[in-house]
Amino acid sequence: MENDEKTGLQTPSVNAGPDWGSEWIFCPVCGEQIPAKGAFCMHCGSNIQEFRVPGTDSDVASAQPQAQQGYPQAQQTYPQAQQGYGHVQQGYNPPPKFFNPSDPRLKQFQSTTLKPEQQELVRCTNLNKSYGMQSAIYDLNLAIGSGRIIGLLGPNGSGKTTLIKLICGLLTPTAGTISVCGMPIGPSTKALVSYLPDRSYIPDWMTIRDIIEYFSDFYADFRAPLAETMLANMNIRLDARMKTLSKGNQEKVQLVLVMSRNAKIYLLDEPIAGVDPVARDYILDTILRMHNPESSVLLSTHLITDIEPVLDEAIMIKCGTLVLQGEANQLRSKFGKSLNDIFKEVFAGC
Repeated sequence: MENDEKTGLQTPSVNAGPDWGSEWIFCPVCGEQIPAKGAFCMHCGSNIQEFRVPGTDSDVASAQPQAQQGYPQAQQTYPQAQQGYGHVQQGYNPPPKFFNPSDPRLKQFQSTTLKPEQQELVRCTNLNKSYGMQSAIYDLNLAIGSGRIIGLLGPNGSGKTTLIKLICGLLTPTAGTISVCGMPIGPSTKALVSYLPDRSYIPDWMTIRDIIEYFSDFYADFRAPLAETMLANMNIRLDARMKTLSKGNQEKVQLVLVMSRNAKIYLLDEPIAGVDPVARDYILDTILRMHNPESSVLLSTHLITDIEPVLDEAIMIKCGTLVLQGEANQLRSKFGKSLNDIFKEVFAGC
Protein backbone atom coordinates (compact mmCIF):
# COMPACT_ATOMS: atom_id res chain seq x y z
CA MET A 1 0.00 0.00 0.00
CA GLU A 2 1.12 3.57 -0.71
CA ASN A 3 0.01 6.87 0.84
CA ASP A 4 -1.62 9.45 -1.41
CA GLU A 5 0.15 12.77 -0.77
CA LYS A 6 -2.97 14.87 -1.51
CA THR A 7 -5.57 12.99 0.54
CA GLY A 8 -3.52 11.02 3.06
CA LEU A 9 -5.47 7.90 2.01
CA GLN A 10 -3.89 4.55 1.29
CA THR A 11 -3.97 3.33 -2.29
CA PRO A 12 -2.93 -0.07 -3.66
CA SER A 13 0.51 -0.52 -5.19
CA VAL A 14 0.90 -1.23 -8.91
CA ASN A 15 0.77 -5.02 -8.62
CA ALA A 16 -1.89 -5.17 -5.94
CA GLY A 17 -5.53 -6.01 -6.49
CA PRO A 18 -8.39 -4.33 -4.62
CA ASP A 19 -8.07 -4.58 -0.85
CA TRP A 20 -11.53 -5.81 0.05
CA GLY A 21 -10.58 -5.97 3.71
CA SER A 22 -10.05 -2.20 3.88
CA GLU A 23 -12.43 0.25 5.56
CA TRP A 24 -15.82 0.88 3.98
CA ILE A 25 -17.76 4.14 4.13
CA PHE A 26 -21.07 5.43 2.81
CA CYS A 27 -21.31 7.75 -0.18
CA PRO A 28 -22.42 11.15 1.09
CA VAL A 29 -24.51 11.68 -2.07
CA CYS A 30 -26.38 8.41 -2.71
CA GLY A 31 -25.83 6.65 0.64
CA GLU A 32 -24.46 3.43 -0.91
CA GLN A 33 -21.51 1.60 0.66
CA ILE A 34 -18.13 2.11 -1.06
CA PRO A 35 -14.44 1.32 -0.34
CA ALA A 36 -12.80 4.08 1.70
CA LYS A 37 -9.79 4.18 -0.62
CA GLY A 38 -11.79 5.10 -3.73
CA ALA A 39 -11.82 8.48 -5.42
CA PHE A 40 -15.29 8.06 -6.96
CA CYS A 41 -18.52 6.35 -5.88
CA MET A 42 -19.01 3.20 -7.93
CA HIS A 43 -22.80 3.66 -7.77
CA CYS A 44 -23.51 7.34 -8.56
CA GLY A 45 -20.05 8.46 -9.77
CA SER A 46 -19.71 11.28 -7.23
CA ASN A 47 -16.24 12.66 -6.51
CA ILE A 48 -15.77 11.51 -2.92
CA GLN A 49 -12.66 13.68 -2.51
CA GLU A 50 -14.90 16.77 -2.29
CA PHE A 51 -16.36 15.49 0.97
CA ARG A 52 -13.10 14.48 2.64
CA VAL A 53 -10.65 16.28 4.88
CA PRO A 54 -7.08 15.49 3.74
CA GLY A 55 -5.08 13.93 6.54
CA THR A 56 -5.04 10.64 8.37
CA ASP A 57 -7.08 7.53 7.62
CA SER A 58 -9.42 8.41 10.50
CA ASP A 59 -10.63 11.41 8.52
CA VAL A 60 -12.14 9.03 5.97
CA ALA A 61 -14.82 7.99 8.42
CA SER A 62 -16.06 11.58 8.61
CA ALA A 63 -18.06 10.93 5.45
CA GLN A 64 -20.22 8.37 7.23
CA PRO A 65 -22.00 10.69 9.72
CA GLN A 66 -22.63 13.08 6.83
CA ALA A 67 -24.24 10.26 4.88
CA GLN A 68 -26.42 9.46 7.90
CA GLN A 69 -27.60 13.05 8.17
CA GLY A 70 -28.14 13.34 4.41
CA TYR A 71 -26.91 15.99 1.99
CA PRO A 72 -29.53 18.30 0.43
CA GLN A 73 -28.50 17.26 -3.07
CA ALA A 74 -28.91 13.62 -2.12
CA GLN A 75 -32.41 14.29 -0.80
CA GLN A 76 -33.35 16.14 -3.96
CA THR A 77 -31.84 13.63 -6.38
CA TYR A 78 -32.31 10.26 -4.73
CA PRO A 79 -35.73 9.47 -3.22
CA GLN A 80 -34.21 6.55 -1.31
CA ALA A 81 -31.86 9.00 0.44
CA GLN A 82 -34.91 10.86 1.81
CA GLN A 83 -36.32 7.67 3.28
CA GLY A 84 -32.92 6.58 4.64
CA TYR A 85 -31.17 3.25 4.23
CA GLY A 86 -31.62 0.87 7.11
CA HIS A 87 -27.91 0.05 7.37
CA VAL A 88 -27.00 3.78 7.29
CA GLN A 89 -29.42 4.54 10.12
CA GLN A 90 -28.19 1.61 12.21
CA GLY A 91 -24.57 2.61 11.61
CA TYR A 92 -22.89 -0.66 10.59
CA ASN A 93 -21.07 -1.75 7.44
CA PRO A 94 -22.67 -4.70 5.61
CA PRO A 95 -20.50 -6.71 3.18
CA PRO A 96 -20.59 -5.83 -0.55
CA LYS A 97 -23.68 -7.04 -2.34
CA PHE A 98 -21.95 -9.13 -4.98
CA PHE A 99 -19.73 -11.44 -2.90
CA ASN A 100 -18.35 -12.03 0.57
CA PRO A 101 -14.80 -10.60 0.73
CA SER A 102 -13.88 -12.93 3.60
CA ASP A 103 -14.55 -16.07 1.52
CA PRO A 104 -11.13 -17.85 1.59
CA ARG A 105 -11.69 -19.21 -1.92
CA LEU A 106 -11.59 -15.69 -3.35
CA LYS A 107 -8.46 -14.25 -1.79
CA GLN A 108 -5.90 -15.96 -4.03
CA PHE A 109 -7.74 -14.73 -7.15
CA GLN A 110 -8.11 -11.04 -6.27
CA SER A 111 -4.79 -9.84 -7.72
CA THR A 112 -2.87 -10.39 -10.93
CA THR A 113 0.17 -12.67 -11.07
CA LEU A 114 1.96 -13.24 -14.37
CA LYS A 115 4.07 -16.32 -14.99
CA PRO A 116 7.82 -15.83 -15.54
CA GLU A 117 7.57 -16.80 -19.21
CA GLN A 118 4.73 -14.36 -19.91
CA GLN A 119 5.22 -10.94 -21.47
CA GLU A 120 3.09 -8.20 -19.92
CA LEU A 121 0.69 -6.99 -22.62
CA VAL A 122 -1.70 -4.76 -20.63
CA ARG A 123 -1.31 -3.06 -17.25
CA CYS A 124 -4.07 -1.05 -15.53
CA THR A 125 -3.08 0.85 -12.39
CA ASN A 126 -5.75 2.50 -10.21
CA LEU A 127 -7.76 2.94 -13.41
CA ASN A 128 -10.98 4.98 -13.26
CA LYS A 129 -13.43 5.96 -15.99
CA SER A 130 -16.58 7.98 -15.32
CA TYR A 131 -19.33 9.18 -17.63
CA GLY A 132 -20.50 12.31 -15.88
CA MET A 133 -21.82 11.14 -12.52
CA GLN A 134 -21.74 7.45 -13.50
CA SER A 135 -18.59 5.45 -12.70
CA ALA A 136 -17.87 2.65 -15.23
CA ILE A 137 -14.34 1.64 -14.16
CA TYR A 138 -13.47 2.00 -10.49
CA ASP A 139 -9.88 1.82 -9.15
CA LEU A 140 -9.08 -1.18 -11.37
CA ASN A 141 -5.70 -2.89 -10.97
CA LEU A 142 -5.14 -5.55 -13.60
CA ALA A 143 -2.44 -7.13 -15.76
CA ILE A 144 -2.84 -9.28 -18.87
CA GLY A 145 -0.04 -11.58 -19.98
CA SER A 146 0.84 -13.14 -23.31
CA GLY A 147 -0.14 -16.53 -24.73
CA ARG A 148 -3.61 -16.72 -23.22
CA ILE A 149 -7.26 -16.85 -24.24
CA ILE A 150 -9.03 -14.89 -21.52
CA GLY A 151 -12.72 -14.54 -20.77
CA LEU A 152 -13.76 -11.07 -19.60
CA LEU A 153 -16.90 -11.83 -17.62
CA GLY A 154 -19.37 -9.72 -15.69
CA PRO A 155 -23.07 -8.79 -15.52
CA ASN A 156 -24.59 -6.02 -17.64
CA GLY A 157 -23.11 -2.63 -16.83
CA SER A 158 -20.00 -4.06 -15.16
CA GLY A 159 -17.60 -2.09 -17.39
CA LYS A 160 -16.43 -4.76 -19.83
CA THR A 161 -16.91 -2.72 -23.02
CA THR A 162 -15.50 0.41 -21.35
CA LEU A 163 -12.35 -1.49 -20.34
CA ILE A 164 -11.90 -2.82 -23.87
CA LYS A 165 -12.29 0.66 -25.36
CA LEU A 166 -9.75 2.06 -22.88
CA ILE A 167 -7.22 -0.55 -24.00
CA CYS A 168 -7.95 0.32 -27.63
CA GLY A 169 -7.46 4.01 -26.98
CA LEU A 170 -11.03 4.87 -27.96
CA LEU A 171 -11.64 6.27 -24.47
CA THR A 172 -9.43 8.28 -22.11
CA PRO A 173 -9.19 7.37 -18.40
CA THR A 174 -10.65 9.74 -15.84
CA ALA A 175 -7.86 8.78 -13.44
CA GLY A 176 -5.11 6.19 -13.19
CA THR A 177 -2.95 4.75 -15.97
CA ILE A 178 -3.14 2.06 -18.63
CA SER A 179 -0.34 0.74 -20.84
CA VAL A 180 0.06 -1.78 -23.65
CA CYS A 181 3.42 -3.60 -23.88
CA GLY A 182 4.84 -1.08 -21.44
CA MET A 183 3.85 1.94 -23.54
CA PRO A 184 1.18 4.55 -22.79
CA ILE A 185 -1.87 4.43 -25.06
CA GLY A 186 -1.13 6.10 -28.40
CA PRO A 187 -0.48 5.37 -32.09
CA SER A 188 2.27 2.86 -31.24
CA THR A 189 -0.05 0.79 -29.03
CA LYS A 190 -3.01 0.97 -31.41
CA ALA A 191 -0.87 -0.82 -34.00
CA LEU A 192 -0.56 -3.76 -31.57
CA VAL A 193 -4.28 -4.12 -30.81
CA SER A 194 -6.92 -5.79 -33.00
CA TYR A 195 -10.45 -4.86 -31.92
CA LEU A 196 -13.84 -6.38 -32.71
CA PRO A 197 -16.67 -4.11 -31.47
CA ASP A 198 -20.06 -5.41 -30.38
CA ARG A 199 -21.79 -3.90 -33.43
CA SER A 200 -21.18 -3.73 -37.17
CA TYR A 201 -18.73 -1.05 -38.31
CA ILE A 202 -18.29 -1.94 -42.00
CA PRO A 203 -20.35 -0.06 -44.66
CA ASP A 204 -23.00 -2.45 -45.96
CA TRP A 205 -22.44 -1.46 -49.61
CA MET A 206 -18.88 -2.87 -49.65
CA THR A 207 -18.10 -6.29 -51.07
CA ILE A 208 -16.02 -8.74 -49.07
CA ARG A 209 -13.18 -8.35 -51.59
CA ASP A 210 -13.27 -4.56 -51.16
CA ILE A 211 -13.11 -4.94 -47.39
CA ILE A 212 -10.09 -7.27 -47.56
CA GLU A 213 -8.27 -4.80 -49.83
CA TYR A 214 -9.15 -1.97 -47.44
CA PHE A 215 -7.77 -3.85 -44.43
CA SER A 216 -4.63 -4.78 -46.39
CA ASP A 217 -3.98 -1.09 -47.11
CA PHE A 218 -4.79 0.07 -43.58
CA TYR A 219 -3.01 -2.58 -41.46
CA ALA A 220 0.59 -3.57 -42.16
CA ASP A 221 0.10 -6.86 -40.27
CA PHE A 222 -3.08 -7.94 -42.09
CA ARG A 223 -2.84 -11.45 -43.64
CA ALA A 224 -5.16 -11.32 -46.67
CA PRO A 225 -4.59 -14.94 -47.88
CA LEU A 226 -5.55 -16.24 -44.44
CA ALA A 227 -8.74 -14.15 -44.42
CA GLU A 228 -9.73 -15.38 -47.90
CA THR A 229 -9.15 -19.00 -46.89
CA MET A 230 -11.23 -18.71 -43.73
CA LEU A 231 -14.10 -16.98 -45.55
CA ALA A 232 -14.09 -19.70 -48.22
CA ASN A 233 -14.35 -22.34 -45.47
CA MET A 234 -17.42 -20.48 -44.19
CA ASN A 235 -18.95 -20.45 -47.71
CA ILE A 236 -18.88 -16.65 -47.86
CA ARG A 237 -18.18 -15.38 -51.37
CA LEU A 238 -15.73 -12.55 -51.94
CA ASP A 239 -18.07 -10.80 -54.39
CA ALA A 240 -20.96 -10.71 -51.89
CA ARG A 241 -21.94 -7.37 -50.40
CA MET A 242 -22.24 -6.98 -46.64
CA LYS A 243 -25.90 -5.92 -46.87
CA THR A 244 -26.80 -9.22 -48.58
CA LEU A 245 -25.41 -11.32 -45.72
CA SER A 246 -27.30 -12.45 -42.65
CA LYS A 247 -26.43 -10.91 -39.29
CA GLY A 248 -24.58 -14.06 -38.30
CA ASN A 249 -22.50 -14.10 -41.50
CA GLN A 250 -21.70 -10.41 -41.09
CA GLU A 251 -20.32 -11.18 -37.63
CA LYS A 252 -18.26 -14.03 -39.09
CA VAL A 253 -16.74 -11.68 -41.67
CA GLN A 254 -15.81 -9.11 -39.04
CA LEU A 255 -14.28 -11.76 -36.77
CA VAL A 256 -12.19 -13.17 -39.62
CA LEU A 257 -10.92 -9.68 -40.49
CA VAL A 258 -9.91 -8.99 -36.88
CA MET A 259 -8.24 -12.38 -36.35
CA SER A 260 -6.36 -12.13 -39.67
CA ARG A 261 -4.15 -9.43 -38.20
CA ASN A 262 -0.86 -10.45 -36.58
CA ALA A 263 -1.50 -8.40 -33.45
CA LYS A 264 -0.25 -8.59 -29.86
CA ILE A 265 -3.70 -8.56 -28.28
CA TYR A 266 -7.11 -9.30 -29.76
CA LEU A 267 -10.08 -7.63 -28.07
CA LEU A 268 -13.36 -9.32 -28.97
CA ASP A 269 -16.57 -7.78 -27.63
CA GLU A 270 -19.42 -10.33 -27.83
CA PRO A 271 -18.04 -12.15 -30.91
CA ILE A 272 -20.53 -15.04 -30.89
CA ALA A 273 -23.73 -13.37 -29.67
CA GLY A 274 -25.50 -13.38 -33.04
CA VAL A 275 -24.44 -16.70 -34.57
CA ASP A 276 -26.03 -20.13 -34.40
CA PRO A 277 -24.64 -22.85 -32.07
CA VAL A 278 -22.96 -24.77 -34.92
CA ALA A 279 -21.18 -21.65 -36.14
CA ARG A 280 -20.05 -20.83 -32.58
CA ASP A 281 -17.92 -23.97 -32.44
CA TYR A 282 -16.30 -23.09 -35.75
CA ILE A 283 -15.66 -19.49 -34.68
CA LEU A 284 -14.11 -20.56 -31.38
CA ASP A 285 -11.91 -23.02 -33.24
CA THR A 286 -10.97 -20.18 -35.59
CA ILE A 287 -9.93 -18.03 -32.63
CA LEU A 288 -7.79 -20.87 -31.28
CA ARG A 289 -6.00 -21.52 -34.58
CA MET A 290 -5.64 -18.02 -36.00
CA HIS A 291 -4.27 -15.94 -33.16
CA ASN A 292 -0.54 -15.42 -32.72
CA PRO A 293 0.70 -17.86 -29.98
CA GLU A 294 2.68 -15.00 -28.41
CA SER A 295 -0.42 -12.81 -28.26
CA SER A 296 -3.51 -12.99 -26.09
CA VAL A 297 -7.24 -12.91 -26.83
CA LEU A 298 -9.52 -11.01 -24.44
CA LEU A 299 -13.04 -12.20 -25.11
CA SER A 300 -16.06 -10.48 -23.55
CA THR A 301 -19.29 -12.48 -23.53
CA HIS A 302 -22.31 -13.61 -21.54
CA LEU A 303 -22.27 -17.06 -23.20
CA ILE A 304 -19.85 -18.53 -20.67
CA THR A 305 -20.83 -22.14 -21.22
CA ASP A 306 -20.02 -21.88 -24.95
CA ILE A 307 -16.57 -20.31 -24.55
CA GLU A 308 -15.45 -22.10 -21.37
CA PRO A 309 -13.73 -25.00 -23.20
CA VAL A 310 -11.29 -22.63 -24.95
CA LEU A 311 -10.49 -20.34 -22.00
CA ASP A 312 -7.07 -20.42 -20.34
CA GLU A 313 -7.99 -17.67 -17.88
CA ALA A 314 -11.02 -15.80 -16.58
CA ILE A 315 -11.39 -12.21 -15.38
CA MET A 316 -14.60 -11.31 -13.55
CA ILE A 317 -15.45 -7.67 -12.86
CA LYS A 318 -18.32 -5.90 -11.13
CA CYS A 319 -18.90 -2.12 -11.13
CA GLY A 320 -15.62 -1.79 -13.02
CA THR A 321 -13.62 -3.41 -10.20
CA LEU A 322 -11.71 -6.70 -10.32
CA VAL A 323 -13.51 -9.46 -8.44
CA LEU A 324 -11.66 -12.56 -9.64
CA GLN A 325 -8.77 -13.29 -11.99
CA GLY A 326 -7.14 -16.68 -12.36
CA GLU A 327 -6.46 -19.69 -14.53
CA ALA A 328 -9.62 -21.48 -15.55
CA ASN A 329 -8.46 -24.85 -14.21
CA GLN A 330 -7.45 -23.38 -10.86
CA LEU A 331 -10.81 -21.64 -10.48
CA ARG A 332 -12.72 -24.82 -11.30
CA SER A 333 -10.57 -26.82 -8.87
CA LYS A 334 -10.91 -24.30 -6.03
CA PHE A 335 -14.68 -23.82 -6.36
CA GLY A 336 -15.46 -27.38 -7.47
CA LYS A 337 -17.72 -26.22 -10.30
CA SER A 338 -17.70 -24.79 -13.83
CA LEU A 339 -16.87 -21.17 -14.63
CA ASN A 340 -20.53 -20.59 -15.47
CA ASP A 341 -21.59 -21.82 -12.01
CA ILE A 342 -18.81 -19.79 -10.34
CA PHE A 343 -20.11 -16.72 -12.18
CA LYS A 344 -23.64 -17.38 -10.89
CA GLU A 345 -22.40 -17.77 -7.32
CA VAL A 346 -20.14 -14.71 -7.32
CA PHE A 347 -22.72 -12.42 -8.90
CA ALA A 348 -25.85 -13.83 -7.27
CA GLY A 349 -28.34 -11.06 -6.65
CA CYS A 350 -26.73 -8.58 -9.07
